[in-house]
Amino acid sequence: MIYRIIVNLSYCCFYFLNRGPNSILFLSISSLNVIVYIFVSVGLFHLIDISELNLPKTCNISFPNGKDDLMNFEVTIQPDEGYYLGGVFVFSIQVSPMYPHEAPKVKCKTKVYHPNIDLEGNVCLNILREDWKPVLNINTIIYGLYHLFTQPNHEDPLNPDAAAVLRDNPKMFESNVRRAMAGGYVGQTYFARCM
Repeated sequence: MIYRIIVNLSYCCFYFLNRGPNSILFLSISSLNVIVYIFVSVGLFHLIDISELNLPKTCNISFPNGKDDLMNFEVTIQPDEGYYLGGVFVFSIQVSPMYPHEAPKVKCKTKVYHPNIDLEGNVCLNILREDWKPVLNINTIIYGLYHLFTQPNHEDPLNPDAAAVLRDNPKMFESNVRRAMAGGYVGQTYFARCM
């Protein structure tokens, strides 16, 4: 994908070619400060964000593609309270070159019985959609994912069946969560063990 940024500052133009995490900058002026700012705003900002993570003790981050691919990583969440106590849930996070102006893409890799996560791994978390702002960061997303497990929300569901059970019969919801996490069927859907 090619991004072209043209900045007119006293007859000056910059052309920026971005190919994922490796960026090449073509320039037609000698103002190094602006060049560095453009490079930092697209690539280095994410590196700084990752280094400043303050994760809950129940969350871990890993880089399955190696440390050279910091734009794609996984977060493992092991809730220490609530319905999902004892479960292990893995999320993939893909950071766009437009970060922080565009929210990262988040998918749950663990099939889970949850009102805010559908069976394809799509996640309903408002800060990943309409409430995203550039001041938010990776840390905010990870805490948001953690809170989905400690405080599931039946009011904004991606899995309406799970949401209805949570709302109408919390004891049945807890039983369904336990059955799913242990590796079993909830209705017609099979869930692999994730404890």
